[in-house]
Amino acid sequence: MYLIILAVLIVLIHCIPMFFEAKKSTVVGRFLTTIDGIWMWMSLMFLIDILIIYLIGTFSALSFEVTLGLILIAPILGIYNFYKANKLVINEKTLKIDDLPRDINIAHLSDVHFGSVRHKKIIKLVAKKLKELEDICELAIISGDLADGSSIVEPDDFLEFKEIDMPIVFTPGNHDFYPGIDDVILACKNAEIIVLDNERKEFGDLSIFGLTFSFDDRSIPKLDETCLNSHLINIINYHVPYYWEEFSKLGFDIQLSGHTHGGQFYPMTWFSDMMFKYNRGLFKNEIGKYLHVTTGVGSMDTPMRGGTDSEIVILKLRKS
Repeated sequence: MYLIILAVLIVLIHCIPMFFEAKKSTVVGRFLTTIDGIWMWMSLMFLIDILIIYLIGTFSALSFEVTLGLILIAPILGIYNFYKANKLVINEKTLKIDDLPRDINIAHLSDVHFGSVRHKKIIKLVAKKLKELEDICELAIISGDLADGSSIVEPDDFLEFKEIDMPIVFTPGNHDFYPGIDDVILACKNAEIIVLDNERKEFGDLSIFGLTFSFDDRSIPKLDETCLNSHLINIINYHVPYYWEEFSKLGFDIQLSGHTHGGQFYPMTWFSDMMFKYNRGLFKNEIGKYLHVTTGVGSMDTPMRGGTDSEIVILKLRKS
């Protein structure tokens, strides 16, 4: 009976906020969603913990103190993972490019996942970090999933970005469609974020094409030479780290992606490494083209990170 009551309580904590947050985001709804996310993570960690205790116990008798110590590993890791998920760091990577006319710095980020778990607090945090990079970077590029669909997106939700004195380019990912892509784009435009929805725009020596994530009812546009400018450095902003080889052959010098979160936390990072050919980091192929897959800013479902950073990456383009 206790287990049945507990199961019903967990289901209610999971389902009730989902219903109300889609209509109006509230403090209570966001709190319950956060508790639900932490509970999911802790459930997985306790399962792994108990399996380890059981396996060790089949070969050697464990004292109460040792068993308790092993059980406490999960909540201790929980504190660390929650801290990691909420600490936004700046990382740097250097890209060596032929015929680069000058040094260029780009702030690359993805998967902010504005929603019930991380609401306006994460927008303020990202905006604050980007504000610090105004004098270092020429522009910021967001590779999709600015929102995650767990809550409604209001027209003024991204206004913090309006205070940043450099262009911010955004191309929608899969999660941006869940709360309503029109609402996400409207909030972006109100914040003066440049939305590249299957279109190209030039910024100085950079030509950026934003390829929007496509569902069944939204076909992938045919990419050709009109998507590039042979006189500039060509960047394709695409949420998922797919088709890099094809984009490189077409003429894109750099592909910017996210989506994977790098697996977000152990042991999911290992599964993510197996699932995605390019899970996280900077890659360079034999023809000198680059792919950068960021581990993202926000978190998916559960506000926990371990083994990955919540990051904004400064991509330093330098002449080879």
